[in-house]
Amino acid sequence: MNKITIATRASDLALWQAYHVRDRIETAFPHITVELNKITSNGDKVLDKPLALIGGKGHFTKELEDEMLAGNADIAVHSLKDVPSYMPEGLELAAITERQDQSDVFLSHQYPSFHALPKGAVVGTTSLRRRMQLLSVRPDLKVKDLRGNVNTRLRKLAEGQYDAIILAYIGLSRLDLLKDIPFTEKLPLSIMIPPMGQAALGIQIKSDNEEVREIVKILNDEDTFLASKIERDFIGAIGAGCSAPVAVNVTMEGELVTIKSMIGYPDGSKILEEKIGASRSSCQSLGLLLSKIMIDKGAIKILNKAEKMAFKEDAPTERI
Repeated sequence: MNKITIATRASDLALWQAYHVRDRIETAFPHITVELNKITSNGDKVLDKPLALIGGKGHFTKELEDEMLAGNADIAVHSLKDVPSYMPEGLELAAITERQDQSDVFLSHQYPSFHALPKGAVVGTTSLRRRMQLLSVRPDLKVKDLRGNVNTRLRKLAEGQYDAIILAYIGLSRLDLLKDIPFTEKLPLSIMIPPMGQAALGIQIKSDNEEVREIVKILNDEDTFLASKIERDFIGAIGAGCSAPVAVNVTMEGELVTIKSMIGYPDGSKILEEKIGASRSSCQSLGLLLSKIMIDKGAIKILNKAEKMAFKEDAPTERI
């Protein structure tokens, strides 16, 4: 095999990710040329509605998957947090890159920190997960939906449409955009638990392509793959889509593997939070075990109510 085609979204961050994977493959296999098949996904086209109202983050992956199934790409590079826990028939996640900084970051042109925001301050976020956690800590804030690519979101902040916004730290770091924001603050896990797969890249292939499978093995990080599997098992078992108000995070300290999750209403008024751990040698089923614990405590009922509540007030008319 002397050529590989990567299916990627055409956004700046997605292209950074695809070029990163391209460079790693070409370095490891000098005889292979890597080309990019750049696609504008539906999630990138529909910018006037919250993600939860257009089917969630699966809208960022479907077109790339279709290109692979049609034979127009050999692999797809995704932000792992955008990849639903179910996988289309004939495709699989063959590698997951080493997870980087998973923090969400507070950004503002006026206020130095999250806790410095005045009562009634307007905070922008795309995520029901962030909305839930922000309002559980600061119910006095006004959280408004925020769509668009990273540069568009930062422009809206600079224009004063929001007092602050919350984004994933890793994307801003990769694009070197943090230097232009007067006030930034990484939010600790006590305030903001990340979503499944944040700060890792998922490398998706066709299941029957053994040659490509062997090539992308060089991209895989075993600890991240294990942590992501546990997180994805949890999400799949509770039936939560990528845009649901669910936070889940696996940490590894020596031989101890811990999974922590939070589920609640988007307005932060009802929260279910649990944490369990196990040794590395017996941690494979941790995600499924935690899902059972939380389901027994009412997680499904909370998620069903959360779905009905999501953006209920502003869904028909919001144009941010």
